[in-house]
Formats: sequence, structure tokens, C-alpha cells
Amino acid sequence: MPIIKLTTLSTPGLDVFCSLTERQLKSCRDTTEGLFIAESPKVIRVALNAGYEPVALLCEEKHITGDAKDIVARCGDIPVYTGQRELLASITGYTLTRGVLCAMRRKSMPTVSEVCGEARRVAVIDGVVDSTNIGAIFRSAAALGIDAVLVTADSCDPLNRRAVRVSMGSVFLVPWTWTEHLHDDLRAAGFKSVAMALTDKSVPIDDERLKAEDRLAIIMGTEGDGLPQQVIDGADYVARIPMSYGVDSLNVAAASAVAFWELRRR
Repeated sequence: MPIIKLTTLSTPGLDVFCSLTERQLKSCRDTTEGLFIAESPKVIRVALNAGYEPVALLCEEKHITGDAKDIVARCGDIPVYTGQRELLASITGYTLTRGVLCAMRRKSMPTVSEVCGEARRVAVIDGVVDSTNIGAIFRSAAALGIDAVLVTADSCDPLNRRAVRVSMGSVFLVPWTWTEHLHDDLRAAGFKSVAMALTDKSVPIDDERLKAEDRLAIIMGTEGDGLPQQVIDGADYVARIPMSYGVDSLNVAAASAVAFWELRRR
């Protein structure tokens, strides 16, 4: 376990933490060539337990023998870059949550059929670009019994650093993959779908027909423009969450939690 005390930004191998963009880290969605950053000891432990391979650690000095001691031991012979909190913040451009970052290798993405094979409740994230919302949706999905998540190509990467942190590592717990042909993929996997949208044909979220579906995909869109019309038209149902006080809608993260709970497997 080589411990490298940082004195300069030109330290070999440090670029993964300080100069590579999320797009550069990702490299390619469907190979193991890409990397992502897990932040905070708790999230890193969840990733390690899920079988993700660590590549390098960036850690405040005090955490090497403190909060991250077990992580350093588990990560084996990878470089551990270290320094004081202020120095690390100047390197990364933000203050580290709990003082630890881990660069990890992505896994090959599963197919939609592999992710949905045994699932009964699937969440679909369509066009959601805010990383905080992505993380919150995954956390609700894990907590409220969603079996799998499908993400459209125009959505934020669930392995974005902030999305991973907001999810508290839930992105490593719920099976997920990308979908390029949403409705075709859902039909092929044997799912009925419900689009969460405000239309004249929307039924209340507690409609018994929705709850009676054996395999149901819940499609969530961005709170700004909502779901594209073609996505709504292609769904088997359209549903809304009843509102009070003249409020027309909820943030997509809050709406997803309500929908996941109401439409959970009985």
C-alpha cells in the first residue's frame, strides 16, 4: 500500500481526482475501461461490498488511521494519495465529504433483459439531468422495493460523483442499465408501463388497476418539461399524484418516492 504525500498537482496518477471531467472518467458506458469516483467511507464500503474494483484513494491524513482505516486495508496495493483537508480541497475543487475519495473501475453494463429478468417493479428515469435528483431517485428505489432501474441515454450518469454520494451508495445496490428503446425494451421484458404526467387522461396514482399489474414500470421525467409526448403516448397508463393547495407537481425525486411506495409490490 504505497502512501503518497501530496506536494504538487503534477503528482503522477492524481489526474483522476483533479483534472479529468465526469465525461472523461466515464470513457465508455459499456466497457470496464471507465472510472467513477465514490465519496465518503460509507459509500466506498457499499461499492466495495458490491464488488467494484478500487484504483486509487485520495484521503485526508487523519483518516488513513481513522475513519478510512478499514478501507485502506481492503483496497490492497493501490496508491493512497494524502494531504491536509485544505490541500485536498484545492486539488479537487470541493471539500471532500468525510475526507475520502476512491477512484473505482466501472463494470460492464448488463442488458435490459438481464436487469429486468426477475423484476416486478421497475423505475425508468427519462431525461433527468440533475445529479442530485438521480441520486435521490436511486435511494428511494432501493428503500421502497424497486427491483431495477432503467435510465435513458439523455439522463445524468448514475455513477456521477454527486449522484453516487446523494444516493448513499444505493446505485450499487439496485440493478440498473441504460435503455435506448424504452417502450420496446419494456414490452420485450413483459412489463406494462405507467407514465407519471399531468394530462387529461391521467388516473390517480392509487388506481387499483395499477396496483394489480404483476409487472409494472414507473416512468419518471424531469420536473422542468416533464416526459416527452411520445413517451406518454407509448405508455399503457398515465398517472398523477393528487395535489392540494393548488400545487401542480412535486420535484421528481419527491414524486418518485410517492410513486414507488404507492405502487410497490403487494
